[in-house]
Amino acid sequence: MDIQELKNHPIAVLGAGAVGKAVAADSVLAGNTVHLYELPEFASFTLKDIDKTGITIAHTGQNNLFAFERSGKAHFDLVTTDIAEAVKGTRLVLVTVPSVAHDTFFEKLVPILEDGMIVHIIPDNFGSLKLRKKMRELNCQKDIIVGGWSSAPYGSRIIKEGGVLTPKIELKYRAITLRGASLPSTDQYAFLESSKAIGSFDAITHGQGVTGGKTVLDIGFSNVNPVLHVPGTILGAGVMENWGRIFGGNDKYSYSIYSHAYSESVAEVQYAFYLEQVELAEKIGVDLQRYPKKNFLSRTSILGPEYMGDDCIIPFEEQFPMAYGTGPFSIHDRYITEDIPVGCHLYHELGKKYGVSTPVIDSMITLGSVMTGQNFYDKGLTLDDLDLAHLSSDEILDYLENGNFRKAD
Repeated sequence: MDIQELKNHPIAVLGAGAVGKAVAADSVLAGNTVHLYELPEFASFTLKDIDKTGITIAHTGQNNLFAFERSGKAHFDLVTTDIAEAVKGTRLVLVTVPSVAHDTFFEKLVPILEDGMIVHIIPDNFGSLKLRKKMRELNCQKDIIVGGWSSAPYGSRIIKEGGVLTPKIELKYRAITLRGASLPSTDQYAFLESSKAIGSFDAITHGQGVTGGKTVLDIGFSNVNPVLHVPGTILGAGVMENWGRIFGGNDKYSYSIYSHAYSESVAEVQYAFYLEQVELAEKIGVDLQRYPKKNFLSRTSILGPEYMGDDCIIPFEEQFPMAYGTGPFSIHDRYITEDIPVGCHLYHELGKKYGVSTPVIDSMITLGSVMTGQNFYDKGLTLDDLDLAHLSSDEILDYLENGNFRKAD
């Protein structure tokens, strides 16, 4: 793959939330030409004045093992609500939206795909399977590469003042490694190599590098959000809801599950959750990112290795200042409303298909449903949503690895 040739083309970044803005700005600062797109219905909020102000990546934070830093103000070659305009002339298309928005973006993206494009879904969250399904539904025959990543390249937060979004992004950390895969796996080498042309992957490219997962299902399993966020938020709900009114001072927004909810008992639940994921992955015939139990017994939990390596351990007797203020601040946060219906519920569905018991994961779905007043068993992502329900175990692996897909009868 000619990385320089890829760099000569603009990059399209679809979605202007915290991840999208961070990825877009960081790529500009690295030398890429970037087209930033947002849905018209959100643009008045997310893109307001960006054509004038650009996006500034703050010099604070950016924790990582290799001390990689990059900050400054980035201006974009194009800021638009016209997706065809955003994608025109690009080879790399980065989808940087929450999983709940995948269907909306893919509906608009598929009709304008061109041969030779490489689509990166950041994070994947089973989005690669959804995109391929949408291509079949719309009879799109374009020769493209599709793949996704287990996480974003950093923990990013849009800096707010008085509830107003500023044009500044804070990077809490920069990942030094990420796990990625293509659908099908036959495209994996080209997909992983293409990340070297994306400026926002520089801390990874010059760190420990990317690693390839065993199919995109592995990448969904390797997303640490459900195993970290859901038990931490549910089991720490009493602390979260009393923070700033009973204890924790007067600042509700200084709360963090890492700093104030994680403990030995919570870690035991997270580890049991993870072991259910491991059993599922092995039964399906895929894999996931592996962690020893010692990484769970830490304030950084399994997030730490992503930016500080496998030896990153902060005992529960110590604090974790980097996480201060990262929340969540409500049981209705995406830590629950996204990570249960997308992550947890799909594990529940796969468990039923493959005969693997998932009692800890199921308990999180049940408790989250009660606490939010939503029925996540009814609203959760299903195997039908990913076009996997009608396939046998062997057919699923053949599809993931080789791209051979059998339509439902």
